[in-house]
Amino acid sequence: MKLSLRFIVPLVLALAALAYGITPLVDQLTLRWFMRDLNLRANLVANSLDEAVNALGATGQTTRIRQLFTRVAKDERLYALAYCATDRSTPVANVALPPEISCAAPDTLDGGEGKLLHIENGSVLVSVRRLSADSTAAGTLILLHDLSFAERRSEETKRYLFYFFLALGLVVSLITVAIAQLSFRGWVRGLRGILRGERLQFGSSLQDDDALRPIAEDVRALIRDLEAEHRLRDEEQLAWSPQSLRDLLQNELRGQDVIVVSNREPYIHVREGGGIKVQQPASGLVTAVEPVMRACSGTWIAHGSGSADRDTVDRNDRVAVPVGDPAYQLRRVWLSPEEETGYYYGFANEGLWPLCHISHVRPIFRSSDWEQYRRVNQKFADAVAEESRSDDPIILVQDYHLALLPRMIRNLLPNATIVTFWHIPWPNPEAFGICPWRTELIDGMLGSSILGFHTQFHSNNFMDTVDRLLEARVDRETFTVSYRQARTAVKRYPISIEWPPSPALIAKPVEQCADEVRRRHGLPAEHAIGVGVDRLDYTKGIEERFRAVERLLESYPEWVGKFSFIQIAAPTRAAIEQYQDYEHRVRALAKKINDRFPHAAHDPIILAIAHHEPQQVYEYYRAAELCFVSSLHDGMNLVAKEYVAARDDERGVLVLSQFTGAARELPEALIVNPYDTDQCATALHTALTMPVKTQRARMRLMRGLIRDFNVYRWAGRMLLDAAAMRRSGRVLRDNGGDDIPEATVTTDRKIFDRRAH
Repeated sequence: MKLSLRFIVPLVLALAALAYGITPLVDQLTLRWFMRDLNLRANLVANSLDEAVNALGATGQTTRIRQLFTRVAKDERLYALAYCATDRSTPVANVALPPEISCAAPDTLDGGEGKLLHIENGSVLVSVRRLSADSTAAGTLILLHDLSFAERRSEETKRYLFYFFLALGLVVSLITVAIAQLSFRGWVRGLRGILRGERLQFGSSLQDDDALRPIAEDVRALIRDLEAEHRLRDEEQLAWSPQSLRDLLQNELRGQDVIVVSNREPYIHVREGGGIKVQQPASGLVTAVEPVMRACSGTWIAHGSGSADRDTVDRNDRVAVPVGDPAYQLRRVWLSPEEETGYYYGFANEGLWPLCHISHVRPIFRSSDWEQYRRVNQKFADAVAEESRSDDPIILVQDYHLALLPRMIRNLLPNATIVTFWHIPWPNPEAFGICPWRTELIDGMLGSSILGFHTQFHSNNFMDTVDRLLEARVDRETFTVSYRQARTAVKRYPISIEWPPSPALIAKPVEQCADEVRRRHGLPAEHAIGVGVDRLDYTKGIEERFRAVERLLESYPEWVGKFSFIQIAAPTRAAIEQYQDYEHRVRALAKKINDRFPHAAHDPIILAIAHHEPQQVYEYYRAAELCFVSSLHDGMNLVAKEYVAARDDERGVLVLSQFTGAARELPEALIVNPYDTDQCATALHTALTMPVKTQRARMRLMRGLIRDFNVYRWAGRMLLDAAAMRRSGRVLRDNGGDDIPEATVTTDRKIFDRRAH
């Protein structure tokens, strides 16, 4: 009762105040309506008296005029009438007129709608009408309307209005309180039922009717799906961040953990100087996925390759990472030297890597390598099954090392939602057809629920390859592949980096980075530098980059001794002969170019072949006037995005190969063909001489894109699609799956595809 009064009394008082608040408006509207009516009455009176008043006025019978006016003024709304024979005559009236009324310029008393005058007894409205006789003006009739009746009616209106709002407030309050009481009691009963372990019912009639319970369950499931669809936000409008990614997992995937599987681990423990040191490998995959795992708090399964990795795990081969601030579990898979040689160095990096990059290095395929590749993929699948807490986990499979893994997981966990992302390019069907085990690889990948690539071009190539090599239904409208009575959605997910960058990476001011980098390499403060950051891989175009620097110094000799290019090259795959040869060629070319300019005060090429921690890499990014990415063929290349993210001073120029996925997203960079040495040299000169204003305009646009399309958006889009697919799969399973017409399923897929993009 007290709660009801607390609600009713304020509402009634508010409505009463509203009634009083609008009364001035009501007064104004009422007065205008009455004035318009009285002016119409003035016209009627003037027309009625026209002939009689003109006749009496012409003969000077003023007494008869007053008598006539007295009879007419018996109407309660007429206060007085007056007649002016000329503008300067004394008015003839039935009563004493207010001093404001005279026959001198009577038109000034009426602006067309009458003039309101306040007299001793109240207010009057003055109306002036010209009288005529034989089309000749003969005099003027002045009418004074009594407005006291209007004031009385206005008071009545305000009184009625107040009572109306008072009654309305009482009715609305009673209805609202009644509904609130009923709803509150229903919620309380439902909550008590839940606490007692009872199932929710839509009405009391359902409690004892077992026949209606399946219908109620279907309705509840439909409501849950509709709510989930409503929560699927447009990712173009969402500010993606670690928190938004966590909210997505909680709301759309009901808080389930995410399992990531990759060959490369995010943290490597190595023995160094009698102790154990933690390193982060130079890997675009790790750069992109590691922030996502910190946000998701799931499990990352990877090959334990560090010399001290076994010393840091528990009895279940797990270790919490990052060290000092654990956010997720790293589960390590151990490989024998034979397995690592055949699976990683052999099939993956001597076979698939050059095959997919079309990098003019002949791929090598051995049956022994294939057997090790198959065996290791199965070892990873077993680890996934061990780490799964349910029969329908969400699994993110990463890259070409694990192409067979999705099918193997599907065999172990049929209800799992498997999202596979291919981080490198996918070649055309003719190039991929070189692989002797092409159909087995595609079959393994089609065990995925969703298969992602960096660009639409790579997605198209994959669809063409499936169409060419497998007996599968390829739907190019919805971009799905139907194979083995299951569907795989093929999607474009451009990968990105963490935004904003970790504070530790950009904590050192740009000016300090520039001073320390130049001091480290013995360069003066005004010396211009460019930077390249890559693994020492033949697909990265490091030789082409050095030749472009050489041509720059040939074509623009003013840069000799005033510009140096610092190449940070992380050693990689040193056991493979092609990589050994490539390192020798890179070292020899750098020495040759430096020897060509013996009189230069400083070497044009500074080659640093060593592992660099992320903080060191970002220091070079922030110090350099330009960054040159010259990949010959690449999936995305995150070095380009890292350089842009590092430049919070909005300075610097990015020179970017047209054969990277990043070139499609960062057109403000200087886009070049790395095989065209002259074009690259010209781009370097343009970068070194670009005005600061232009640098900032370009950098601001690129930073805005990376901010909006960051790595959390990349992961969020995949997980949103996975959530939609899980709901769709649940509906199909609940309804028998195979009994649903193909047209209906295709329609569902079309809706899913539109939502995903």
